[in-house]
Amino acid sequence: MKDELLKRNYTMLADAYELFMANTYLQANKNSVGVFDVIFRVVPNNGGYVVMAGLDYIIDYVKNLKFTEDDINYFKENNYNFSEEFYEYLRNFKFSGDIYAISDGTPVFPNEPILTIKAKMVEAQILETAILAIINGSLKHATAARRIVEAIPENVKVMEFGARRANGMEDAINTSIYAIMAGCHGTSNVQAAKMINQKALGTMAHSFVELFDREEDAFKTFAKYNPNNVTLLVDTYDTLRSGVINAIKTFDWMKEQNMDLSSIGIRIDSGDLAWLSKEARKMLDNAGYKNAKICLSNGLKAETIESLVLQGAKFDSLGVGDNISDPDGRIGAVYKLVATIENDIVTPRIKVSEDMIKTINPDFKDLYRAYDKNTGYALADIMCSRGKSIDKDNLVIVSLNDLIKNTTIENYRLEKLQKDIFINGELVYNNPSLNEKIKYCNEQMQSLYPEVKRLLNPHLYFVDGTTEYASLKREMINSHKMRG
Repeated sequence: MKDELLKRNYTMLADAYELFMANTYLQANKNSVGVFDVIFRVVPNNGGYVVMAGLDYIIDYVKNLKFTEDDINYFKENNYNFSEEFYEYLRNFKFSGDIYAISDGTPVFPNEPILTIKAKMVEAQILETAILAIINGSLKHATAARRIVEAIPENVKVMEFGARRANGMEDAINTSIYAIMAGCHGTSNVQAAKMINQKALGTMAHSFVELFDREEDAFKTFAKYNPNNVTLLVDTYDTLRSGVINAIKTFDWMKEQNMDLSSIGIRIDSGDLAWLSKEARKMLDNAGYKNAKICLSNGLKAETIESLVLQGAKFDSLGVGDNISDPDGRIGAVYKLVATIENDIVTPRIKVSEDMIKTINPDFKDLYRAYDKNTGYALADIMCSRGKSIDKDNLVIVSLNDLIKNTTIENYRLEKLQKDIFINGELVYNNPSLNEKIKYCNEQMQSLYPEVKRLLNPHLYFVDGTTEYASLKREMINSHKMRG
């Protein structure tokens, strides 16, 4: 799906310090296997969840990693002073490690490993910046889109209109694709729509209406040449006293011309959307056009949509741009070393902070999600050291941000969250189609308690550890404090 974006060589998308460290690892013979977790610490916009996305892009990035002779010459000409051994290493570079990740479309939560890289330190370090760039952008778009989708009534469709608000052309494409994965009905972005073999959606702009001397002439001309897509933008001058009236005149004219009236509607892009939509609905219904759809747009946020619903606004679809392509808040994903491996012996590593939320969860880990057997709702995500067994009947789970706080869960089933993506450098993951991801995302979101998904003060979802794992973290924190 993303091959068209790989015309550039993204191998050099790395921060310089990663290459300086990689060169040093090689020279100092410190190229043991490292285990790095990608995590985020806070859900943006005070939300209750984040939607995983970007794995498809990461797969393509890793498959295409290759330093060219031009890259090597750049380092030499700009006095990086890397060793000849490192240049030779880069010439022959191919990722040979393992990557494990949570599938696209899964709701994920702070401080859990959404992606884990197990590779020689040189390799793992080189991947850091590109992977974080992909993750931070992809999760942002998918999560923003899902917040919108969760706020709408069941019969309403969301169209993603955000390409022009995105941070660059590639970001515009990613915005559209991840928005659709997260539940948007479609996109106005023709490039993205073509890549996923969908028809792009769109209506008209105010400039089209302004071009004509009379609003009615603009509407009739558009209807004449776009008879299967007659959604008329009615707020250029006066929504109720001009726009809707002229839309009705246009629909009357279409009826006189024996034109198809199955795809007619209006779009309102400004003003009091709740009041205007209710009044417009009355006018359309009274004129005999109960089938005419109403689309609302204009900087819509999840909170705005929730308010519109509460006010009884009348709408069949929404056009959402800014707040999917460039929403408030950021993911802030980080890439942290959690273990090293020498001679098959795993040594947990930890970064300790005075702020407990910034103290990483150490060790090479397994991550499970516990589901209530009766309701199907997700109860908690649970970490344990890699390969350790978890009690399948009742389980004490310990908060990893407050190591004296614990909870017991019962009557649950466990599902391992991370999937094998690359093993020994070879892709082993069968990346699902977009339609499969859409279905999967909807199913996964339905497994969350409504209280976790609510916009205001969502319930805090448990991301905990087994008692054994919590003891390991506690011991490592205490040990490192003593060193200090």
